[in-house]
Amino acid sequence: MKKTIFILLSFLLLVSCNGYEHETIPTVQVDFSIYPNDVTYYSLNHYGGHMYFTGGVRGIIIYRLDQYTFMAYDRACPYDWEDDDSWIWVEESGLTLIDSCCGSRFNVLDGSVVNGPAIYSLKHYSTTFDGVKLRVYN
Repeated sequence: MKKTIFILLSFLLLVSCNGYEHETIPTVQVDFSIYPNDVTYYSLNHYGGHMYFTGGVRGIIIYRLDQYTFMAYDRACPYDWEDDDSWIWVEESGLTLIDSCCGSRFNVLDGSVVNGPAIYSLKHYSTTFDGVKLRVYN
């Protein structure tokens, strides 16, 4: 019985270590660091601030939720990510993200769909912040 439980737990651990795969958007290696408190990243110095970065499939949006929490989303829309004119932007309100082509809207807090035609959430990247350096990776 113990051997069966050990094998099952080992299998679950291996499966969970494969990383996050999005339903429609391909996986592209992302691993970079920035210093959000630096003047270069002035838009990330306050809550609700955001900036656009290169990387991922169509680029990356980093959004600051609070003192230690940053969200990082790929700018590829899950609905029409292969369309060269499709980009995700932060709307003027700062509360939603919108696709420039299909008009899908996403919640900035978790990337979930607010209204479609998209049915899948935005692809997100992991972030860690130690108070000085922000790492974005998958």
